[in-house]
Amino acid sequence: MKIVIAGAGEVGGHLAKMLSGGSHDLTIIDNDPTHLANVSSIADAITIEGDTTSIEVLKQARVSEADLFIAVAPASTQDSNIVSALLAKKLGARIVTARINNNDYLDTDNNVLFKDLGIDLLFYPEKIAAGEICDLLKQTGTNEYIEFAGGKLQMVALRLEEGAPLIRKGLEYMSPDGDYTQYKAVAVARDGETIIPKTANFKFQEEDLVYIISTRDGVDAAMEYSGKRKIDIRNLMIIGGGRICDTLLDKIAGSIDLVKIIEKREERCSYLAEKYSKPLIIQGDGRNTDLLIEENIKDFDAVVAVTSSSETNILACVAAKRLGVKKTIAEVENLEYIKLAEGMGVDAVINKKLSTAGRIFRFTLSNKIRTVKCLNGTNAEVLEFIANPESRITQGQIKDLNFPNEAIIGGIVRGDECFIANQYSTIKAYDRVVVFALPYVLDKVNKFFI
Repeated sequence: MKIVIAGAGEVGGHLAKMLSGGSHDLTIIDNDPTHLANVSSIADAITIEGDTTSIEVLKQARVSEADLFIAVAPASTQDSNIVSALLAKKLGARIVTARINNNDYLDTDNNVLFKDLGIDLLFYPEKIAAGEICDLLKQTGTNEYIEFAGGKLQMVALRLEEGAPLIRKGLEYMSPDGDYTQYKAVAVARDGETIIPKTANFKFQEEDLVYIISTRDGVDAAMEYSGKRKIDIRNLMIIGGGRICDTLLDKIAGSIDLVKIIEKREERCSYLAEKYSKPLIIQGDGRNTDLLIEENIKDFDAVVAVTSSSETNILACVAAKRLGVKKTIAEVENLEYIKLAEGMGVDAVINKKLSTAGRIFRFTLSNKIRTVKCLNGTNAEVLEFIANPESRITQGQIKDLNFPNEAIIGGIVRGDECFIANQYSTIKAYDRVVVFALPYVLDKVNKFFI
């Protein structure tokens, strides 16, 4: 597939890294040579220095031959993304997508307008992040949470802290007979390494981040392996009143009794006060521990920190945890800070760039793929496929398919039924299949489903 990425920032760079492992002809455009050098060090791609809205630069990148054009320059250059996507479409790119920073563009009428103009997909990272936070507020005992097939299968990420029942146990502890019925571990993040646990001698360790695929009925039982329980969120404090907060308030309207927002900027406080009547809005700095104590943070069930500063979000969540808050969620933009935040005790980390990259990556795989998610704290991806008739994945039991060792099939949804996969499971045409995989085998995995 010929792919052109306009923008070599963190989103574009992560996308390039994901895509360079496949059989793609990849070109990256950016006007910053430092960004291009960074991408060249992690991905096999042609780099072109220049303005992404320049027709000559786009022609140099051969966008007329592109199967996919992705405009992912930073949010501050939204107009450039839209212009470059429109130009790419007019020059012949087959599918074009653009990053935006205005939720209004996603309204039904506006979205139709952009599609009529030629942009196939608009994505708003802040809305994606707000959706993930909303999911984490529903499943509070987890470090990460994803639903598949309308929630019939669910993925939870559990941190094994001191005293967790799973520590020093093997896979057989979760299923003594090897016949996984409600849940199974599919990936483990440990000391910067991602492990797909398959071998008999594998043992879980303290501080492991364990990813478990589960049926809807098995989630609560699976969570008990970490020693944590679900918390009912009735009182929520949000630190940072920016676009993520704005979108989150729309999503949680009516589901939480008390919402208190701490925002540093006076004009943003005024905006939120005019738009929303129920949340309590306090002007102040979320890093100020005295302010948090004064605002009775210990009485809140959860704290969500979504300022524009990763450092502020991490420090605010660490302070909240020490003051007795049971659930903390931080939006961390610096990819290198994710493990730091988790090591400091932040319960869950959101990175909208990784989430956005996963959404876009779906376009590069089989047209039967429904979901792609880049997992925080690991270099693994989780994907939801629909099995094509006559595809390799339907040709026998999983143990006989020579499926890559660096990937694992977690669960299968067939009509109204769902079940956790084991080595004797078979996959039928049109099954929805959840797969966990390391990035360099994604192309191989994709070929099993086409």
